[in-house]
Amino acid sequence: MIEDTLPAVESAMSVPRWRSLLFVPAHVPRFVETAPECGADGIILDLEDSVPQDQKGESRRQLSASVAKVGRKGASVFVRVNRGLRALAADLDVAVMAGVDALVLPKVDSAEWVSEIANAVSGLERERNLAQGHIRFLAQIETPAALQRLAAIATAHPRMAAMALGPEDFSAAVGGAPEFDLLLTPNLSVLFAARAAGLLPLGFIGSIGDFSDTHKIRETAAQARRLGFAGALAIHPTQVAIFNEAFSPTAQELEWARRVVAAEKDAAGRGLCAFAIDGKMIDPPVVRRAHEILALASSN
Repeated sequence: MIEDTLPAVESAMSVPRWRSLLFVPAHVPRFVETAPECGADGIILDLEDSVPQDQKGESRRQLSASVAKVGRKGASVFVRVNRGLRALAADLDVAVMAGVDALVLPKVDSAEWVSEIANAVSGLERERNLAQGHIRFLAQIETPAALQRLAAIATAHPRMAAMALGPEDFSAAVGGAPEFDLLLTPNLSVLFAARAAGLLPLGFIGSIGDFSDTHKIRETAAQARRLGFAGALAIHPTQVAIFNEAFSPTAQELEWARRVVAAEKDAAGRGLCAFAIDGKMIDPPVVRRAHEILALASSN
């Protein structure tokens, strides 16, 4: 198959701001109806794990209406597709439509797989007169084999926007439990590969299924941001507000960043690249972090 290439204007798309992405089972109407009220940056209509096999067909038939409902308050709209070829083909046939911003690709294990899906999406976009390249990809890394190919996966296609470890599936694949010791290294590997490719690293070090202990969720999300993650996937509405707060700059961070940027301008006028604030040396990497904090605040 000839590899698909997007027009230059589409291939240089900006990195989105996704602090919280809420999974919603596409076959449960009441969840679809209430999802926009949660305040998530993105809503993932799930056609994969959370939908029983005998209800996938009806979920697909209702997908167009579901997309309109979950996107009515401005959240990015995602569709998580299935991995098997027959189910994937059926999912793409209904998911490539106006109103869908991204596809969540589960169990991604190679760059070639990403490219094949990208080619299929581009063909559907052309047939339907949709903007070429508008639909982005969030790749879920859920097998040990995929860890060996992260750099290739991250750069497989311009549609790639984000990567996340699937902690439950990954842990099951290696025969372990989704706990800190097991998940730290693969999560960091995904983080590094995503950042190197200019993608959003999403996730935290822990089980995505542990949503009832809000104190623990808050601590885990705060830790994830300190490590460099930009947001996380949620399976319950209670997680959304916590993630939105954890992956946004605090008032103290914003005050510090403004002081650094102001001092940077003063130092530049004196021909200096490094300067001190509160007894700490500020050099270009620290200044860059200050600018990034201010940019995050302006994008919220």
